[in-house]
Amino acid sequence: MKRTWLSAGQILLTLIVVVVAALVLWRLVQYYMFSPWTRDGHVHADVIQVAPDVSGLVTGVDVIDNQQVRRGQVLFVIDQARYTLAEREAEATLAQRRAALDEAKREYARNVTLGNLVAAEVLEESHARMDQDDAAYAEAQVALDTARLNLQRTTIVSPVDGYLNDRAPRVGEYVFAGRAVVSVVDMHSFRVDGYFEETRLHGIRIGQPVDIKIMGEPDVLHGHVQSIVAAIEDRDSTQSPNLLPNVNPAFSWVRLAQRIPVRVALNEVPTDFRLIAGRTATVSVHTETPKQRHEELAANRAAAAGMSPASAANGASAGVGANSASGTGDASGAHTQPAASGAAP
Repeated sequence: MKRTWLSAGQILLTLIVVVVAALVLWRLVQYYMFSPWTRDGHVHADVIQVAPDVSGLVTGVDVIDNQQVRRGQVLFVIDQARYTLAEREAEATLAQRRAALDEAKREYARNVTLGNLVAAEVLEESHARMDQDDAAYAEAQVALDTARLNLQRTTIVSPVDGYLNDRAPRVGEYVFAGRAVVSVVDMHSFRVDGYFEETRLHGIRIGQPVDIKIMGEPDVLHGHVQSIVAAIEDRDSTQSPNLLPNVNPAFSWVRLAQRIPVRVALNEVPTDFRLIAGRTATVSVHTETPKQRHEELAANRAAAAGMSPASAANGASAGVGANSASGTGDASGAHTQPAASGAAP
């Protein structure tokens, strides 16, 4: 009898251990296979390439490598001598065109005053000459504005608040118009892109809270889902030279999940936390409970119908309560089951 109780206890203990192990294994499978998280995340930021609008020698550099800069801060200056001379030349041309225009206006006014003493053909010619000189004066004014703009563009400023790249220009270098010389990382554009397997997308929606763990950093950053891409490149389908689809063969029992980029906006970053674009991050999306999901759906329907959020919340709570009441039955513990269609009475 004693051995029988011992055997029953061993069997019961073994069953408990097996059940606990199965539950732990199931939770691990759910977490690692289907939960909305990924280690394949990276910090990204907008990188603005700064290219001068004019060419010339660099005569002054006001920044150093990797320096933090503010919008409008001077980065470097291009030799201004040639552009100053161009501005003076444009001013002289404008003065010349102004004198010619004044002379043409006086001549036309004099011909108009003489009346019939001047032939109509001469009057028309003086009027046409005045119009031509007026157009030439306007052209000279545009040339002067262009010269002043070029002179202004010799001073290169930072377009955004951010950080320089690891190589600022040097004095004496010759830079060309339209060719990038330095780049600035926009400090207000940092975000995290998480590349989730397509099997994990079912629990991700816009606005959900997200935890971000940067590799090598002890602190956890917080953010929210900002957007999910609408399309990714299909690398298994290309076009052959004869314009027919060229699909790579694949084994039916081996199907790799595609990676879908999900953009995460950062809520708040500590002042002592230096974000660096390109760093690796682990992105974990907070899952919602069925009640929260039900309330969200009710709020969306209410917004579409023009109802207030309070009415939507009350309706959602009432709906959840009604569903709970219909599933629990009465206080005595009796459960009511709806009669299945076709069941015998």
